[in-house]
Amino acid sequence: MSTIEQRLKNARDLLEAGNTEQGRMVLLELLRDEPNNTTALLILGGVYFTEKKYTEAEMVYERLILAEPGSGLLSTALFNTLWQQGRYEEAAEEIRRFISVADKDQERATLEKYAEVLKSLSGQI
Repeated sequence: MSTIEQRLKNARDLLEAGNTEQGRMVLLELLRDEPNNTTALLILGGVYFTEKKYTEAEMVYERLILAEPGSGLLSTALFNTLWQQGRYEEAAEEIRRFISVADKDQERATLEKYAEVLKSLSGQI
């Protein structure tokens, strides 16, 4: 196991044990050395989201989306983060952005979920 894999495992173990602060610190230290480590960024975004630090989670998810704009997982994470902040129009705009760039076959499940969300939102925002 590489040093990076070991550090990610350490962070996950700490987070699963409820040591959120220590787990976050391990992730931040890893990101200092490997600033574009997608796995570390994704875990960190999840930590921030769980802690209701939505502004921080949003920044992490936006950064990840720049690298992978057609990812349904990342789009959903950003959508949920915006929604939790009460930024409904921006959340809907994320859906529209994703639909415009997504691989229709690869992201079919996310697109179908988003179609349901947009239908339920029509007239509300």
